[in-house]
Formats: sequence, structure tokens, C-alpha cells
Amino acid sequence: MAERPGECMWKRHILEQLKLRDRVQRQSFEEIIHQYHRLLEKSDLQTVLSERYQAEKYDVQRGHELSTGAESSRSDALQQEMSQMRIKHQEELTELHKKRGELAQSVIELNNQIQQKDKEIQSNEAKLYQQQIANLEGDCRELRSYLQDLERANQTLKDEYDALQITFSALEEKLRKTTEDNQELVSRWMAEKAQEANRLNAENEKDSRRRQAKLQKELADAAKEPLPIDQSVDLIFVLQTSVVFLSRRRSTNSFSTSPETSEAHPGVSAEVRVPSTALHVFEAHDGEVNAVRFSPGSRLLATGGMDRRVKLWEVIAGRCEPKGALTGSNAGITSIDFDSAGSYLLAASNDFASRIWTVDDYRLRHTLTGHSGKVLSARFLLDNARIVSGSYDRTLKLWDLRSKVCMKTVFAGSSCNDIVCTEQCVMSGHFDKKVRFWDIRAESIVRELELLGRITSLDLNHDRTELLTCSRDDLIKIIDLRTNTVRQTFSAQGFKCGADWTRVTFSPDSSYVAGGSADGALYIWNILTGKVDRTLDRNHHSAINSVSWSPSGAYVASVEKGSKAILWSDM
Repeated sequence: MAERPGECMWKRHILEQLKLRDRVQRQSFEEIIHQYHRLLEKSDLQTVLSERYQAEKYDVQRGHELSTGAESSRSDALQQEMSQMRIKHQEELTELHKKRGELAQSVIELNNQIQQKDKEIQSNEAKLYQQQIANLEGDCRELRSYLQDLERANQTLKDEYDALQITFSALEEKLRKTTEDNQELVSRWMAEKAQEANRLNAENEKDSRRRQAKLQKELADAAKEPLPIDQSVDLIFVLQTSVVFLSRRRSTNSFSTSPETSEAHPGVSAEVRVPSTALHVFEAHDGEVNAVRFSPGSRLLATGGMDRRVKLWEVIAGRCEPKGALTGSNAGITSIDFDSAGSYLLAASNDFASRIWTVDDYRLRHTLTGHSGKVLSARFLLDNARIVSGSYDRTLKLWDLRSKVCMKTVFAGSSCNDIVCTEQCVMSGHFDKKVRFWDIRAESIVRELELLGRITSLDLNHDRTELLTCSRDDLIKIIDLRTNTVRQTFSAQGFKCGADWTRVTFSPDSSYVAGGSADGALYIWNILTGKVDRTLDRNHHSAINSVSWSPSGAYVASVEKGSKAILWSDM
């Protein structure tokens, strides 16, 4: 067992004290013992001399008895000398005995001193032991107290853990019940929304029937009146137009579009006119207007705002006349798109869903839910049977409109702000400054292109070979999709991208680029020169959110962070 540091210290101290005492006391004792040994040697020598002198005495006495004559005088002298020597030796012996006694007394005294020192050492050792024992007992008491504190703390933590475990179990049960209640509420909400959609559809159907009945009545009344030949021709043309209109409305239950239907709409105008005048400034929504889009035939203008509505406007003689509203969204509209025939309108909204309406009867056809964040953009694919939606939840979803289900979900890694599509490729602009190119068939990223700012807008030119981007670094760029490189960059002094959803657009002939600034100015760039062709800055009073150029090239529409929309042209 390892000794503690305190025990080693006092043992070393005792050992050093013993060695010091041995060194101090040993010197005096060595001198006494040395003198004592000398006295013993002298005593032994005296005894030997005494015995020898005694023998000589006997020899002298016998000689004296033998020679009583002439030697008597010499014998007396020798006897006298012997007597003196004897006295002297007796004195020396007495002195030695005296010294022996003194030395013995010194030895006794020194032994007493040694015993006294031993007692003192034992007393000091006992005191030292007692002090060390007291210190160790104090340490032991402190350790016991610390152990008790730890046990109490451990018990407190155990009690808290048990309480937390009970709370966790209760919260888990509450969460389970809340989840069940939430699922039930969602189911009820979806059922109520379906009922509301059916009610709205029924109302729209009633309105449509009333309009049809009114039109038929007017046609019947007009047919009863006699008309000149030129008016009869006009009436026949109106009747033919009405028949075509009614037949188109009966065929709107299919999402697939035939080539004949696509070709029925006007194409791109031979000449695009650069806007210079605000033809019509009007209040589009109750609140912020986020999106604007012309229909493929340039006949209709759709706007979407934070009032949860998509409004349809008919462009007549340079004015936007209200035609109807598409309802059913539970939050603000973020983007708008028409199918290639202009029969269906797709809108993304902040309630995590995308919705599709038929344009002619304003009827809500589908509600596509599945995202866990705001849907910031949604687009029809070229086949009009599928759509792609991009969300704040960093995913893109591909939807099949025939089966009304989500076919694929792709995790993009960043919030998706805008989307455009070609036949087999989806291009998405993201918050992390990247444009991603997705292969629809492989569900994988074909390539990425990183810009210097967050991407806010994407648009394709008419032959789908160039991609227009707008980003928060206040730069508009054209990317050549054949080489995947930036071909041209546009900027202007005073132009500033006002939001993460600011939209810019190509002109129909891809000769110009139009974009709105945070100061309410509309900028038109000439792609051929790369410079600003025109700046229109006296009509909007807040940041422009979105711009759309009509397919005919005659009009440009812009909407702002306020509630206004403006129709522009060169008239």
C-alpha cells in the first residue's frame, strides 16, 4: 500500500532527529569511554607491577634471611626504596580508583541524560503522532462531509432525473395526443377546404351558366331583329367565336395540350416595343403584390398578392380591366405561371402549397401539399402534365397532375427562390448563391454555378439557350447554357435588388432585359449594347417585386411592394 505524503515526512523527521542526537551525544561518550579504557589499562598495569613487586619482596626477604651479614645495609636501602615505590603505587592506585569512581558517576549521569532525552523524544514523537492523527481525523471528517454532500447532491440529481423522466413521459404522451389531434384537425381542415373549393367551384359554375344564358338570350334577341348585310356578317363572326369559346370550356378537364391548341394563340410579335409610358396605374391588391405574369396570348394579366388572391385582368386598349379573382389560398401568393395554352394558372403560396385553377371558369382544380416551408416558386413543365415546385424547406418536388401525387423529392441544400424548366432539365436559383441544374430523369444535380449574391430570379430566352439571373449583389447576368458560362453582366447606377424574390425578365425576342429596382425605378437594358436603354422612375413609390413582358412584345407589367401595378408601353 502506498504511503501518504504526511507519513513519509514525519518518519524522515524522526530519523534525522535520531541521527543528530547520535552525533551530538556520541562525541562526549567516546571521550569518556576512551579515558575509562586508559584507566582500566593503568589499573591492570598497576596490578601486574604490584604482583611483581610482591614477588620481589619475598625474594628480597629470603635473600635477607640468607645474607644477614654484609648485605644488611644494602637490604635496608632497597627495602626503603621499595617502601617508597609501594607508597607511590598505592597513591596512584588510589587516584585511579578515584578517577574510576568519577567516570562511573559520569557514566551514570550520562545514562540518566540519555534516558531523559529518550523520554523527551518519545514525548515529542507522541505529540507529533497525536498532531498527525488529529490532522488525519480532521481530513477524514472533511472527506466524510464531502462524501455526504456528494451523496445528497447525487440524491437531488436522481430526484430531478426521476421528475424529468416523469415530465418527459407526460410531455411525450401530450405530444402524441397533440399529434393525433393535429392530424385530425388537418384532416378536418382538408375536408373543409375541399368543401369550400367545391362550393367556390359550384358558385363559379353558376356564374358561368348565368353568363352563358345571358349570352344566348342576347344572341337570340339579336337574331330576331332584321340587320343589314354588314351587321349580319359581324353577328355570324360573333356566333362563331362564341361557339369556339364554349367548346374550349367543355374541353378544359384535361391537362395535356395538343399542338393545335398551342398554335391557336398568337406568337411572338415581329417587333418588340421598349416601354416609355405608364398607360395604366391601378390598385391591384389589398397589400403587397408579389407576382405578375402575362398569359401566353397576351390577352390576360395575372397578379398575386399578400391578400391570398390571384387576380385576372383583361388588357383592353392599354388598360387592365378586372376580369375575376382566383381564391382558395390560405396565405400570400409568391409566384404565378400559365401553362403553354393559357388554360390553367399555377400559383405558389406561403401556406406550403401550390394550387391550379382553370382560367376560364376560375375553378380551383388541385391543391398540392407536401412541402414543410413556404413554396417560393412553381412552374409547369413543357408537357403541361407535370409541375416543379421549390420551397423554403430546401427541397424541390416534381408533381404528376394526372395522378395528383408527388413523383420525386430532391433535397437541394438551400432555400429555392425561383425555378425555370426545359424538356429534361430544371434550373433552380438558391439562397446559397448557386444555380443548380437538375436532370429530371436521374434526380441528381448535373452541375452547379455559383454567383456572387443570393439568387432571386431566373428566366429563359425564347429558344431556351440562355438563362437570365438576378442576385442580391445587384447584378443581372446572362448564362450561356451551351457552355455553362456567364456571357453578359448588366448593372446600373441606382439599380438595387430589393428583395429575395425580385423577378426580372427577357423580352420576347431576347433583345432586352427588364428589371425593377428597390427605389421603384424600372430599368430596360439593351442586350446588344449591354447598356441601359431606358429608366422609368416616376410612377412606383416602393420597391418593384416583379416584371413581366407580354409575349406580343407590346406591354410590360410591373408590381410593387405596395399595392399598385403598372401597365407600360411605348404609346
